[in-house]
Amino acid sequence: MENLPLAEPGVQLSIWSLFMQAGWVVKLVMVGLLGASVWTWAIVIDKIISYARMKRGLERFEQVFWSGQSLDDLYRTLSDRKPAGMGAIFVAAMREWKKSFEKGARSPIALQSRIDKAMDLALTREMERLEGRLGFLATIGSAAPFIGLFGTVVGIMTSFQAIAGSKSTNLAVVAPGIAEALLATAIGLLAAIPAVIAYNKLSSDAGKLGVRMEGFADEFSAILSRQIDEKVTQTQRAA
Repeated sequence: MENLPLAEPGVQLSIWSLFMQAGWVVKLVMVGLLGASVWTWAIVIDKIISYARMKRGLERFEQVFWSGQSLDDLYRTLSDRKPAGMGAIFVAAMREWKKSFEKGARSPIALQSRIDKAMDLALTREMERLEGRLGFLATIGSAAPFIGLFGTVVGIMTSFQAIAGSKSTNLAVVAPGIAEALLATAIGLLAAIPAVIAYNKLSSDAGKLGVRMEGFADEFSAILSRQIDEKVTQTQRAA
């Protein structure tokens, strides 16, 4: 490893000075952790905005759905767009419903099963969207402290080599090199702590939204099941 010049006794070093005097390995670790921290905050802000938008969308859809509007009218309105959340689940179920009756569905049980599968698939896609990139936050939260510690270990080893070369153990000489090394751990914690907190909070929020959509899927499945029974009864009477 390269031998770095030790600071003169009594010299006050800023964080920028500590960074500039660090070895290239430690610098690389610091830059990587800072980049991960910036990307973490970008994900957090994007998720907060998208979750708030999703929550408002669910509330609007529920108001329209339970307002008594015809399901066919609501389907025609939403099928021309790219709905998200409950809207996507509703459209998937109605699309399967209409396709099955257009082809002359004969088995109510098979029709109900296909509708449930269509809604489950739509729900899975919506959850994948909600939980996308949360894995990155979990990875940074668990790995960043160790990456920072790696930079610290390398920095301390380099400092000790420089100390051995100068043959001086004065604290004023030793402290700056140790401070450079510990800065990597500090940056690692700076990246990890927000990532862990954000991951836990966003995972909880995504779970709540998922439970809400799953509840709607169950309710809508029950509604369609009753309509299927009514159609079967009408067909039997007509026969």
